[in-house]
Amino acid sequence: MEEQRNEASGGFNPKQFLSEVQAEMKKVSWSTKQEMISYTGVVAVAVVIVCALIWICDTIFARLFHIILR
Repeated sequence: MEEQRNEASGGFNPKQFLSEVQAEMKKVSWSTKQEMISYTGVVAVAVVIVCALIWICDTIFARLFHIILR
């Protein structure tokens, strides 16, 4: 109902917005330190694997183009 009043009046209420943000932030399920360390490790390994695959593909294509353009 209050959203409709704000939309109808065309106004933005910063105080209401911040109180709603605060209420939503209390609902957030934050990760533990151990989970964050674990997730960071997974991302680091994934980045290394993707970098290796890109490097391998780049090397193969570079050699193919070198052979073709000889």
